[in-house]
Amino acid sequence: MRVGLELGAFDWPGGPAAIGPTVARFAQLADEAGFTSLSTGDHLWQGFNAGGEQAPYLECFTTLAVMAANSKRCRISPVVAGVHFRHPALLAKTVTTLDVLSGGRASLGLGVGWNADEAAGSGIPFPPVAQRFEMLEETLHILLGYWQGEQGDGRAHRGAHYQLDRVLGVPQSLTRPHPPIMLGGAGEKTLRLVARYGDACNLYPTPDMPARLDRLRELCAEVGRNYDDIEKTCCLPFDVVDDGGPEELIDTLHQLAGQGIQTVIGILSSPEPLKQVEVLAAKVLPALAAE
Repeated sequence: MRVGLELGAFDWPGGPAAIGPTVARFAQLADEAGFTSLSTGDHLWQGFNAGGEQAPYLECFTTLAVMAANSKRCRISPVVAGVHFRHPALLAKTVTTLDVLSGGRASLGLGVGWNADEAAGSGIPFPPVAQRFEMLEETLHILLGYWQGEQGDGRAHRGAHYQLDRVLGVPQSLTRPHPPIMLGGAGEKTLRLVARYGDACNLYPTPDMPARLDRLRELCAEVGRNYDDIEKTCCLPFDVVDDGGPEELIDTLHQLAGQGIQTVIGILSSPEPLKQVEVLAAKVLPALAAE
């Protein structure tokens, strides 16, 4: 099983002045230890599960660029970007830039978003979820056109939500045919999009997760896609500082692997993220590697 890490909180001792050095050191430690990816979420406000809107939060792609600059091997990805935040052309340029500057290590986690209060408070349109799913599929079409050939497919795009005179991108990504696309969510609409467009799915470890993977297999068969070509990923909080934490986490990871999950993205929301990385590297990764 592969293990990636996501920074889910930034409320650390030392206040804002400590955030930059901590993010940089986090990336260095995780990269050297052998984790497979570095991530953060895509929000303007902190979520209710990590301190609420008054807690610190960083812009996603700027943070990922710092992680990329302080690592050499890990893939770099938002988990996951909200489709409502960026026009597809800007999203394509941003992800391509991250891929070029990181030496071909960018991936794109993408979803329909969820925090209506954040969007309304920030003055950002947040259409109903059915419309956001339409936007998501249209964005996927545009992204894949952007990453065709040496400079995009060059065609105009006239959709229900986006109009582009030319789908053009120079330079192209180093990762070919394009940075891997992971779609977040376990609902029927998301799984259908994964089967058609995704390189990876991203689920939470709910009781129905095995059934969701079975449904993805069915949807892949319907569209003629090889189910095994899609990476099965799962997000869950990691808290391993307390006694017994590593052993419990290892058991959980074994269970998830038995259910078909190939990559787990551990969300670190602790005030001691560097210590957590060190404990995970010393006790969890070796246990997985020994299997």
